[in-house]
Amino acid sequence: MKLDTLFQQFDGQAIPPLEQWDPPSCGDMDLIIMASGDWVHEGSPIRRPALVSLLSRVLRREADGGYYLVTPAEKLRIVVEDLPLLVIDADPVGSDWMATTACGDRVPLDVGHQLHLLKTPTGDLLPALPIRHGLQARLHRNLFYRWVELAETHGDEVGLWSGGVWHSLGRSDAGVP
Repeated sequence: MKLDTLFQQFDGQAIPPLEQWDPPSCGDMDLIIMASGDWVHEGSPIRRPALVSLLSRVLRREADGGYYLVTPAEKLRIVVEDLPLLVIDADPVGSDWMATTACGDRVPLDVGHQLHLLKTPTGDLLPALPIRHGLQARLHRNLFYRWVELAETHGDEVGLWSGGVWHSLGRSDAGVP
């Protein structure tokens, strides 16, 4: 993957038209997105936030369940331990919420971006938020607890209303995750 070419083609915040690209698979890349949210290439953490942000922009999840870095010319499979993105903050917008990922994505909590409970690799049931191109994000612990403090109970779930839909943070019958 020619990272210099990617840097020239896209600014760190633009979302390229991945849905229009169908390059051949070029194999695997030694890149792991850890459950902690850290990106590790060839055994070393990537310390440049701009590079992580850029790579996240060309990442998609495909129908086979795999995660791929995609350019118009090539596609490389990577490993994702849990979910590839992390929601680190959220801002109230009227009675709704706008979430922000560590990579700079801003998405409203609404019908298209609805929090739902999804098992982690260890079997815990935690909130996940759809972001784009089949990618989902976990909530950073600080944001999760901030929202739990504001949460309501709806049936057996604890959560928030935003964008006219219910967003589950956990089930009250099993205790808040």
